[in-house]
Amino acid sequence: MTKNLDRSRGDGPARVASNDDTQRLMAAGQRLAAEVSRLFTSGPDIADRHYWLETMVNHIPDYIYAKDLDGRFLIANQATVTENGFREAHEIVGKTDFDIHTPENARHFAEAERRVIETGEPMFGIEELNAVSKEERWLMTSKVPLRNKQGATIGIVGVSRDITDRKKAERLLLGQARLLEMIAKSTPLVDFFNELILMIEAHLPGILGSILLLSADGRHLLTGAAPGLDKGYCQAIHGIEIGPKVGSCGTAAWRGEPVFVADILSDPLWEDFVDFVRPFGYRSCWSTPIRSYQGKVLGTFALYSHEVGVPSAEQNELISMAAHLAGIAIERRQSEERIQFMAHHDALTGLPNRVLFDERVASALREARSAGQWLALAFLDLDNFKLINDTLGHHAGDELLRLVAGRMLACVRKTDMIVRVGGDEFIILLTGLPPDSSIVTSRFEDIRTAIGAPLVLSGRSLQVSCSMGVVCYPDHGQTATELLANADAAMYRAKEVGRNNLQLFDVEMARKARERLLRHEELRDAVARGEFLLHYQPQMNLKTDRIFAAESLLRWQHPERGLISPAEIIPLAEETGLIVPIGDWVLNEACRQNKAWQEAGLPPIVVSVNVSARQFRESNWVSRVSQALAVSGLEARYLELELTESLIMQDVGAAVATMHELQALGVHLAIDDFGTGYSSLSALKSFPVRRLKIDRSFVQDIPGDDDDKAITGAIISLAQKLQIEVIAEGVETQAQVDFLRASGCHDVQGYFVSRPVTPAAFAALLA
Repeated sequence: MTKNLDRSRGDGPARVASNDDTQRLMAAGQRLAAEVSRLFTSGPDIADRHYWLETMVNHIPDYIYAKDLDGRFLIANQATVTENGFREAHEIVGKTDFDIHTPENARHFAEAERRVIETGEPMFGIEELNAVSKEERWLMTSKVPLRNKQGATIGIVGVSRDITDRKKAERLLLGQARLLEMIAKSTPLVDFFNELILMIEAHLPGILGSILLLSADGRHLLTGAAPGLDKGYCQAIHGIEIGPKVGSCGTAAWRGEPVFVADILSDPLWEDFVDFVRPFGYRSCWSTPIRSYQGKVLGTFALYSHEVGVPSAEQNELISMAAHLAGIAIERRQSEERIQFMAHHDALTGLPNRVLFDERVASALREARSAGQWLALAFLDLDNFKLINDTLGHHAGDELLRLVAGRMLACVRKTDMIVRVGGDEFIILLTGLPPDSSIVTSRFEDIRTAIGAPLVLSGRSLQVSCSMGVVCYPDHGQTATELLANADAAMYRAKEVGRNNLQLFDVEMARKARERLLRHEELRDAVARGEFLLHYQPQMNLKTDRIFAAESLLRWQHPERGLISPAEIIPLAEETGLIVPIGDWVLNEACRQNKAWQEAGLPPIVVSVNVSARQFRESNWVSRVSQALAVSGLEARYLELELTESLIMQDVGAAVATMHELQALGVHLAIDDFGTGYSSLSALKSFPVRRLKIDRSFVQDIPGDDDDKAITGAIISLAQKLQIEVIAEGVETQAQVDFLRASGCHDVQGYFVSRPVTPAAFAALLA
């Protein structure tokens, strides 16, 4: 045996090699054993053959040798002699493994050879690790019995082949597979980096690896891992700013390309750091950028050596491989962090969402309870956000939400929390507060003031106000659910009293909130049970004193509270989203009733139906109107749809297009509550409407209020010039009638003509 073969290393015991290698070694060993046997059992007449054989085996790179029964070397080729530290073959002849190797390894070799001698069975293709030489060597060894002419075993013949390169390649592939598995299992980056570097260092003895990560601002390098480098060195370079002349790594990150420095002490890139690095003994540093799939620099991978030089082809390949694997791992972690962030944060503002709020609020309550402190929670809603969103566009609305989020964040501490619930609604959570309501309201008023500061949006200067409901733990609730419900009730109250204010929760708000919830449930039940009916208010022409139309007005026949008016029904329907099915019922019922009056022989009239913004925005709204006419059999000219100015102005282009489609059906259109909205006169001329309805707020103080008279007269004049019919609603007195008639308005609606009445009573009026 010619090598110190250690079977106790971490790579496990010696293993049988592949079949091809084993067969080649077996054949070579058997042939050699036969030749050696003939040499030592034949006479001197074969000296020439002996010389020829010796020359041949000395040129073979494999290790070839023979030993006697006592383990003494009989012959050995030059490769064996050199590997064991000798110069000439005669120096090894007569020696045993105990003369060359450690006692432990010598016993190991002797035992293996003793088994071959005693059993007569050869050993083929055993993989063994050589631990004597400076560099790790793996050998594949075969040993066969050495026999004389009579067939008696007189020793062993051994053949070993260096398979170090193959073993390194195998181990590298296994290491890469293990690293990819670590990536798949989301192993922490520092553990992955350490494993990667240790794998490279095991493959390149004497070489030390380092991974540095580029900071979020893209200007500094932060230590990722460097298990073999001096800790003092790592601490010193942590946070170093990259640049065109910052060693190997700082320059590689700056340039975005590999930087291989052969001699740190003489290279200009290191001249500012020579005195610092000299005590550590590092002489060469080869660094390459770690890149993302898109090519973005994420950090650097570097190898350090205590020797001067540049990387070999093998080392260069390993550097590239390591940088690639590091890039995969970093990108995988960044993707996971992005997914995690998106799962817990609002995509538009970057604020935490309800999921993260629900996770953190419970612990915040526990901390407040144990510390005897208050926790304050506010539910916030921007006032008139929909108006801004609809008039300036969704991009402007999104920008406004981002600006508001930034202003709120600037007003709170890191321990506090701003949450976007959805749309223009936010939750503000303040922690660690003293039990003082004045301090709480002061903090929230500061936030409201910050939100309301002037801003420029889409080139327009404007201000945004908000309505805020505030609760304090423990006075206003013990759980997050209770606190949120009560904060919502307080915010609802803030909107009720005129918006742009803060309301601190009280018991009365809770009562109203419960009542509102009850009304929501009752309204849903009313839709399911069909508890609605329509009353009709006549519209009369002052010239003819004839009823020519009727406005359909919704009523709710509550089983306990009796008849409920639209003033209470419509806001509830808007809040619950039931306005669309209720509006559809009103449309169909009004068409059916009008047709029924006609079939009863009453004079044909126009029935007017109010349309909600939600209905009007439905994509199939025109077809639903057409279907209602078709089902009832009512001609389209006997149906008028009343639209508000604000409804039309939310999206003028889309509204006008829908209005033209309705006009094509033959349906009449009217603008309800004219003068209270915000339409422009230039837009008005493009609306395909038949009538304007003067809002009752302008009529009620006529003739006593000169301003109302002036406004009403102007609306009538405007309508006449645009050749649009005009009707005044809310008319109650003869004096109002006289003024309207004198001003040119001859169509009126109100108590002067009749209150809204049941279908039967309206039929009597017509008759």
